[in-house]
Amino acid sequence: MYTDIDSRIRFHDNIEVMEVDFSDLRFANSKEVNLFYDRLEERIAATGKEWWFFLVNLHNFRIEPGAWFAYAHRGKSLNLAYSQGSVRFDSSEETRREILRRAKTEEFDANLFTDRESALQRLKSLPSKRRSMDELVPSFSPDEIARRLTFHTDENIMEVDFSNLTFQHSRDVNDVYDHLENRIGETGRKWYFLVNYNNCRINPEAWIAYARRGKKLNIESGLGSVRYAAGSETEAEIRLRAESQDFRPNIRNTRDEALERIAELKHEAMA
Repeated sequence: MYTDIDSRIRFHDNIEVMEVDFSDLRFANSKEVNLFYDRLEERIAATGKEWWFFLVNLHNFRIEPGAWFAYAHRGKSLNLAYSQGSVRFDSSEETRREILRRAKTEEFDANLFTDRESALQRLKSLPSKRRSMDELVPSFSPDEIARRLTFHTDENIMEVDFSNLTFQHSRDVNDVYDHLENRIGETGRKWYFLVNYNNCRINPEAWIAYARRGKKLNIESGLGSVRYAAGSETEAEIRLRAESQDFRPNIRNTRDEALERIAELKHEAMA
């Protein structure tokens, strides 16, 4: 599934550069964008390095109107999470115009060059900001995380209260999910997950780690997940990622509605 995508991603560790080749690709819709970026995120995470310079080949690359939102959104999240500088080269005039328009609206440097060597020289002139996870200041204490977790043993439901929390960066995500995995591991069983998102904010630079750790937890320890009271931004992000990762968003307005959905999942599993 990912063979063609993997061939388009290269890491030049000696100069801290991740090179992605979009040449001759056409993104027709958001699902195609999400599939590519899902794999791109996985490959970067697998390096164990938090920061990379991004070198992007846009030769003969086309993005259809219906794919632009997903492309811009996923690209922004990737840059906030991992990029210490991004440059693009050899774009078509149409793609160039759209990138410049969005750069002006969203206030980022388009860094567009005509050829790879010029783009690479620009990256080499930028300072490295690689840092360890220890330098990221945690937003909440272990006690704060622990009190937000409840196991309803008879119903086989693990309830997580993310209300009024802000995940600032990947350190916050990893602190929470390390705790969740340890507590679930102690039970020796799998659970239905009930998640309260009321007034929860996940910053763009935290989303990639959040999606990766959540997916891992669901595969290893989940029987099904239902979310409720998600704000519009969080709901949109969950639905966008669900499009390419083959899972049901299962988002409800209230806790009671979410519990009803879990009851349906149990019935479906029995059937």
